[in-house]
Amino acid sequence: MIVRRVLMVGVLAMLAMPARAADGPAQAIAQLNDGLLQVMKAGRTTPFDKRVAILSPIVARVFDLPLLLQNSVGPARWPSIPDAQKTQLMEVFGQFTVASYVANFDQFNGETFAIAADPRKVGKDVVVQTQLKGNGNENTRLDYVMSDAHGGWHVIDILLDGTISRVAVTRSDYRALLGQGDATRLIESLRGKVASLSTGTPQ
Repeated sequence: MIVRRVLMVGVLAMLAMPARAADGPAQAIAQLNDGLLQVMKAGRTTPFDKRVAILSPIVARVFDLPLLLQNSVGPARWPSIPDAQKTQLMEVFGQFTVASYVANFDQFNGETFAIAADPRKVGKDVVVQTQLKGNGNENTRLDYVMSDAHGGWHVIDILLDGTISRVAVTRSDYRALLGQGDATRLIESLRGKVASLSTGTPQ
């Protein structure tokens, strides 16, 4: 119950338009990386809800969660979902986004983040290339697609290994759970995942 309350408090700010992020796309991602390092250093010995509380405001500031959700559901399907379900879906999607980061970045072994000097332009958007560097050769690449909207640069997609669109993968997963104008199964699925993540189980 405590974890659920913290997740709910953290997501309230995400229900409206995203807050103003840093002036440039790289600075916004630097904020995210700093937050991830905080929760990594806090580690599994720190209660999950406290790590959620660290990261929630940063995710709300750096991500355009409403647009991410709409694109993940699909622009054609989104208008058919009732407003009440949209609100529930936005709440649990925000919870899932934060909980997923917290569960997957749950220990620190000297890792560092590196951000490429020059973001790559893709039309009106830019891609900020990042790497999570471990002590050995196990580097993880995460590229963030950024849009300059709503008063600042915000994440609108994540490219796993620099190529795989997280939005595209999520849309494929969500398609099977979305009925015509009914998001009940998707909402229940995300709530179940948040519950699993709160126990420290990566998704």
